Amino acid sequence: MRFPRASGILLHPTSLPGPHGSGDLGIEARHFVDWLAASGQSLWQILPLGGIGPGNSPYMSSSAFAGNVLLIDLAELQAQGWLPATLTPDPAFSGTAIHFSAVVPWRMARLQEAATCFFLSASSQARQNYANFCAAQAGWLDDYALFMALADHYGWQDWCDWPAPLARREPAALNEARQQHAERINFWKFCQCAFFRQWHSLKTYAHSKGIQIIGDAPIFIAYQSAEVWARPDLFELDTDGKPQVVAGVPPDAFTAEGQRWGNPLYRWSAHAAEHYAWWITRIRRTFELVDIVRIDHFRGFVDYWEIPASEPNAIKGRWLAGPGAALFEAISAALGPLPIIAEDLGILTPAVDALRQQLGLPGMRILHFAFGSQGEERSANAYLPHNYSPDTVVYTGTHDNDTTRGWWAEISEAERQHVRDYLAIDGADIHWSLIRAACASVADTAIHPLQDVLGLGTEARMNFPGKAEGYWQWRFEWAQLQPRHGELLASLCRLYRR
Repeated sequence: MRFPRASGILLHPTSLPGPHGSGDLGIEARHFVDWLAASGQSLWQILPLGGIGPGNSPYMSSSAFAGNVLLIDLAELQAQGWLPATLTPDPAFSGTAIHFSAVVPWRMARLQEAATCFFLSASSQARQNYANFCAAQAGWLDDYALFMALADHYGWQDWCDWPAPLARREPAALNEARQQHAERINFWKFCQCAFFRQWHSLKTYAHSKGIQIIGDAPIFIAYQSAEVWARPDLFELDTDGKPQVVAGVPPDAFTAEGQRWGNPLYRWSAHAAEHYAWWITRIRRTFELVDIVRIDHFRGFVDYWEIPASEPNAIKGRWLAGPGAALFEAISAALGPLPIIAEDLGILTPAVDALRQQLGLPGMRILHFAFGSQGEERSANAYLPHNYSPDTVVYTGTHDNDTTRGWWAEISEAERQHVRDYLAIDGADIHWSLIRAACASVADTAIHPLQDVLGLGTEARMNFPGKAEGYWQWRFEWAQLQPRHGELLASLCRLYRR
């Protein structure tokens, strides 16, 4: 699939400005859409929209279908009359970082207050809208809301450690739990109704400004999630519901111990027996939220690294065959051609590239990876722009990379000289030099992290793979965005027909 020649910005909504401790789906998000349009951009790439998990990662959500309730715009709930006109922010809030230890309890308390008010005093129309949402989304919402209520009740211990009748989902135990936790179940449904209402409003606004949204679908989902609890037969779990093997990637040049992600692995034979119905539903729901989907760790559909759950790192593991083309053919047969980006990074094999080309999916190229080769192989580096094909999405770096200025400070002098020689620059404005190189390339799509547009250093890094704590916190403030930033982006789009 070929995409129109275009340019966009990578920024997760949590990084937006706003008075309530983290970015959300409110007026600041619309201001950002306005800025994108004025800067000649037509794409907004985000990270997964699900709730955060361990380490505050959006890649370890408690549901593959639910939205992150921390993104709910509290001002909209105020406008509905479900929150007081004045909300006093926690003194610990910061405009440049998310302090999750303060933000999470403060926002959750406000959401509980809004839900209580809604169920006591909402208009008949608002109640009908809520009922309609619950009915339309029941296929995933009922399990999700019950799972979250039970997880709250049992202190977020693994669901396999709940009382056995609940862990095994015995009907009588589930019915009793629905009655016992009805109020909390309704709370979680209220939050999802608010999230979806606000997200679709924001998406409609983005479309009105000519902006499409690129979403992110992690290949694996968290063990402590509603979907694993609801369908344990689709995952490699033992008879007690515990994973014996988990996901990750083996050691490479960047990580001596590899990356032990800890997600449960799919029982692909069970998915195939159902003609990949679970995946079809997941992809359909994802495309209800976004316009284009980046599928994370595309390599894992060809073969994936299986790690014994008892291992503390990813060194001891083995490669096993994934579903390959069969999964994507089933999705295409059910949903038709879809605009999907294959995240084909990491240690790749010819089979991975062959599958991507067979499916007609654009792959990814990262400029930070382009300049480290030595000797005669240097010019053959696939990440150098002269080796791109048009069916490519090029980034300076992604959410998993350092910022460009941070990367420039850490690489060797030989690598820096290669950059200078290749781009004919002195390196003074390295972030703009790489943005220009991305825009000038033949790649159909060029995406720039906002941190690079702003020229920020390592302090603005979003994530560090393999490090469980201390990331996903970065936020920007409007004062950092100067007119020249938008003007430069717009001029590059005109110059290179994006």
